[in-house]
Amino acid sequence: MIQADINHFHLFAGAGSGAAGMQDAAPAIPELQGRMVCLGGMDVDPAGAEDFYRFTGVRCTVRDLFSRDQYAAFHGHEPPAGWVEAQPADLRTAAGGRRPNIVFLSAPCKGFSGLLSQSLSLTAKYQALNALTLRGVWLMLEAWKDDPVEVILFENVPRIATRGRHFLDQIVQLLRHYGYVVRETAHDCGEIGGLAQSRKRFLLIARHADKVPAFIYEPPKRPLRAVGEILGRMHLPGDLRAGPMHRIPNLSWKTWVRLAFVEAGSDWRSLNRLAIEGGQLRDFLIVPEMHGGVLGVRQWDSSTGTVTGHARPVTGAFSVADPRAAAGAAQYSQFGVMRMEDTAGAVIGVKSPGQGVFSVADPRHARPAKHSNEFRIVPFDAVARAVTSAHGTGQCVADPRTGWPAAAHGNKLAVTAFEETAKTVTGARFGSGGLCVADPRGSGGHSKYAVTEWDGASRTVISGSTTGQGAFAVADPRPGMARVRGDHYLTAGHYGVAAWDRNIGAVSASACHDNGAWSVADPRPLPAADDKLVCRILSLDGTWHRPFTTLELAALQSLYDPDDYAEAEERGEVFQMNGTADSAHRERIGNAVPRKAAKAMGEVIGQAILLARTGESFQLSASPIWVRPIATALAVRSQEGA
Repeated sequence: MIQADINHFHLFAGAGSGAAGMQDAAPAIPELQGRMVCLGGMDVDPAGAEDFYRFTGVRCTVRDLFSRDQYAAFHGHEPPAGWVEAQPADLRTAAGGRRPNIVFLSAPCKGFSGLLSQSLSLTAKYQALNALTLRGVWLMLEAWKDDPVEVILFENVPRIATRGRHFLDQIVQLLRHYGYVVRETAHDCGEIGGLAQSRKRFLLIARHADKVPAFIYEPPKRPLRAVGEILGRMHLPGDLRAGPMHRIPNLSWKTWVRLAFVEAGSDWRSLNRLAIEGGQLRDFLIVPEMHGGVLGVRQWDSSTGTVTGHARPVTGAFSVADPRAAAGAAQYSQFGVMRMEDTAGAVIGVKSPGQGVFSVADPRHARPAKHSNEFRIVPFDAVARAVTSAHGTGQCVADPRTGWPAAAHGNKLAVTAFEETAKTVTGARFGSGGLCVADPRGSGGHSKYAVTEWDGASRTVISGSTTGQGAFAVADPRPGMARVRGDHYLTAGHYGVAAWDRNIGAVSASACHDNGAWSVADPRPLPAADDKLVCRILSLDGTWHRPFTTLELAALQSLYDPDDYAEAEERGEVFQMNGTADSAHRERIGNAVPRKAAKAMGEVIGQAILLARTGESFQLSASPIWVRPIATALAVRSQEGA
């Protein structure tokens, strides 16, 4: 297959993303393969020119394209000594004296952007900036008027079609004067580049009708990808293996809070649904989260993490499960039995015999082991148990014989019902006669669960004294007991709060705020509203709402491909744009034409140029003829034009 060079040149070249994309293109038709050759570019930004060389390997000329009047209007003062206006000859020099087949212009768009108010866009400063569009096209046309460029691409923000209408009308007239057929359209760089972003742009395409009679078809459209498809292939933000451009931006505290409360897939309007009272969120509270591994205990046979200057149990896994039991140490004596004369350890709510020395050898048991039939009473008509040498074990009998003679009173120990008539009162003893009564009236004298006043007299102490039987509780006015050494709450540190600059005791498996000093007085206040910092706030949907890193923005613009740099990053080679300022990097990335979108445009334009070189004026294609939404082809002949 024959190879043919297709030269391209870039005015207002920026960081060179569009130029690199054109270089990636590989247009081809039967028997002819195109090779895209970058002749160079021109831009006023030295840092952008360095990036252009970094991405294309071709030098970009640093030159101010303002006229003198435009310079004074934009900067508010005359240009410095030695400054001269750029001329068409300067463009030819920047292209190395060679003629391009394609010229791509992406003039400054700030004055046309909807991010700028209408009133500011009409000021002399921004009108001068907008006028660069017309001056740039004129310089390019004059530079190669003797041998015109085949195809010209003019790219900008969609609002140029309204705010810059008077400039576009002049540009279209100028292009037609030089023999070009012109169409204005809009496209989505995300669709033609297969990106994870929707980037709608204005595109003016001009084809020199005599040099390129073939149609130029639209690049094929691809579905937009999910952001996660790109970010999921990258290191986590802040991982400097990907280089300094992957650091998380410092934002003000109030910005982080706002981001956390914006619903995923929504924007700042989500904040309108929050309830604010007195300048504070009514329904939410932001509190510090525990450090990773806080109160962590390492296994004896595992490795530990990095030892830092603030290594303490409450700041990470800085404790160890030591299997070596110290000889005689009570805390290692599971199922321990204490002697009767020993002192017990502190009693806490979680202890049981299996968790230490919490049993006692009680010598108080003078009697031998009790038989199962001890104090058993054998019925009168039943067989007695075996007679043994022990006493008091099953040797009782229920004898129905009272021992009273037949002539004895039948009412011995009788109890008269409350509603019945009493028996005759005789001089007999207590057991003779109906001298007892079943009185149903409950005695009011019983003091169940009574509490005696501190200055009152206690009820009688009886053998059945418990809290439910008698006045055996007292209202003690003394509010507290003096804590002495050995007292449980004195030694165990219940609800203890550790000082920030002090250490703490060993971390136990049952460590909790109410059984030891497992809280800390953290002196770190929440940041002020305008403090710049990097933080992680767990949002309502359980995710971390954060800004894109600069490197992630470059990936979304297809200026950086994580897969291409995977092996390089292992060698310590990272993607890096010129300079160290994230703001400058982000501006150049935001202004860039997505690399893959430029590649797609370069391939379809290159095919039309190759067809023209072979004398073909038509190619059958299933793709729509550029451009939509006008749905009209670039005219095949100049007379078919506008």
